[in-house]
Amino acid sequence: MRGQNVSAKRYGSDMARPATSERAWSDTQLIEAVTASRSWRGVMRKLDLCVTSAGSIRVVRRHVARLGLDTSHFTGQRIWSDAKLMQAAPEARSWSALLAAIGAKSTSRAYQARVKAHALRLGLDLSHLDDHAQGASYQPSPTPAIRNLRDAATMLAAAWFSLCGFATAIPVEPAVYDLLVSMPDGIRRIQVKTTTYNGKSGWQVAVGRRPYSAGNRGRLVPYDPDSIDDFFIVDGDLTMYLIPSQVIAGRVQILLRTYARYIVGSAAGFMTSRPNAA
Repeated sequence: MRGQNVSAKRYGSDMARPATSERAWSDTQLIEAVTASRSWRGVMRKLDLCVTSAGSIRVVRRHVARLGLDTSHFTGQRIWSDAKLMQAAPEARSWSALLAAIGAKSTSRAYQARVKAHALRLGLDLSHLDDHAQGASYQPSPTPAIRNLRDAATMLAAAWFSLCGFATAIPVEPAVYDLLVSMPDGIRRIQVKTTTYNGKSGWQVAVGRRPYSAGNRGRLVPYDPDSIDDFFIVDGDLTMYLIPSQVIAGRVQILLRTYARYIVGSAAGFMTSRPNAA
């Protein structure tokens, strides 16, 4: 109908005008939220929006891009921002110096890879750190640290089973178990857990899992005992436990001192400093 026709000029101006009907917040509120937040989730909370809505996040990101807002201070789950990395990268002469400058809590090669990925996204050149990276990671007298226990636990479990004469394998696809062990009675599926929390009653460990949830903040639920055969647990003293899943079925937290009969050894020797060792 003639009354419904829209001229090209009017159509273009309408398209250029920000659509406010689809959102309950203004550009001013968005600017304030971005400035005060350290993550996209923080922005969503400031705007009273659902933090798990992918559609809402896309809308917010689109308007942030339209306004040209700076998000380099966003850290997400990191403790350092893009801005801090951009400032520290040119000045650092070694990986240890760079990680210290951005306040990183880990110096592992896995964490270095994470920093490298962010640097690549930001267009930063870290090639001048390469010669120092090896020296930082492989010192003449490296010092084991309990903060790396979670990363090392699966390898500790594999080493223990291997010393017992059993072949081990790590699943190539994400699985509910961490390790496969070939034993005389068949393949055993092993879930590896660690704890560094020593409460008043002793070492406590979470033996539940969190089904996929945004931010990995869902409540713990028990493992299906038909999916896991054994739990291999390493506590903060590097005492190792091998507990059948049926023994702790239905639980999501346990106190390790009540499972002392399942202790199979200790890796505490790894923490012993032997500067004269070959």
